[in-house]
Amino acid sequence: MKKLLTILTVGIVLTLIACNNGDISDDSSELTSDYVAEINEELPTVDRAGNAIDVPENVETIISLAPAITQVIEDLDALNRLIAVDTFSPVSVPGLEDLPQFDMMLIDLEQLLVLNPDVIFASEISFGMDADIFAPLIDAGILIAKIPTSDSIDAIALDVQFIADVLGLHAEGHELVSEMQAGIAEIGAIGKTITEQRTVFFEISPSPYIFSFGSGVFLNEMIEVVGAENILADEIGWLPVSEEIVVYNNPDVILTNFSFIDDPVQEILNRDVWQGISAVVNGNVHQITEDFTSVPNHRIIEGLREIARAVYPEYFE
Repeated sequence: MKKLLTILTVGIVLTLIACNNGDISDDSSELTSDYVAEINEELPTVDRAGNAIDVPENVETIISLAPAITQVIEDLDALNRLIAVDTFSPVSVPGLEDLPQFDMMLIDLEQLLVLNPDVIFASEISFGMDADIFAPLIDAGILIAKIPTSDSIDAIALDVQFIADVLGLHAEGHELVSEMQAGIAEIGAIGKTITEQRTVFFEISPSPYIFSFGSGVFLNEMIEVVGAENILADEIGWLPVSEEIVVYNNPDVILTNFSFIDDPVQEILNRDVWQGISAVVNGNVHQITEDFTSVPNHRIIEGLREIARAVYPEYFE
């Protein structure tokens, strides 16, 4: 299961790089503090990709084509409405193994049409390369709610509330978002008091194909919230990284969230080229839970707490 999640993470990164061609788009058009200031009982009229949608008054059957979406549905206590999911959702959400499953990167439109759900939630992994891929389903009267991959914490909050609003669970979505925001605010308040800022390298794929990220990625924001600095913050988006770049930047802390090898921390500590890096010399290499940092939804607050404790244990006990 861990290997599947890691393959999914790297696959998503590579797909996004291909889709964006180097351009990072943040679809957060308004701050979440404004968005969730009060509960809006109205159904959405546009999806997160900006497409006009007509949401049924009663959404009873849904299909989720991304784990991040399925987890939100789980925490909204609406799993009973699911009639199918993507192949990765059962890995992170128990109890879905018997549902029909779809490859989110190779959509079987015919089978989706047979199931005839009220709503299909789709991520950018499914529609990013072909904006019209779901046209036959839309023509058949099925609502396709598109959710592009969000690059910021604010956009993630908007995604969560959107999913809840489509399902008519406005208050429940507001609660999930508010809890996430409260946790971020609490950690951020402490982060702002830290004067001796530590530098961080966050590895999301190991050697020999090391991947990380710069600005324009929600993980970079998470590092900033705890009061630290991403050594690649001057770069943009998801990045392939050479070992030499990490050596040159000499981070104080190294974080990793890949989990398909037995001891990823020790693997990093054993890299010959990195023996002079401060984080390696001082043993400041830490594993962060993959599911809390690779799946963009409200559960990133748990990843944020882990990052805070790893980078500044003296501040975040």
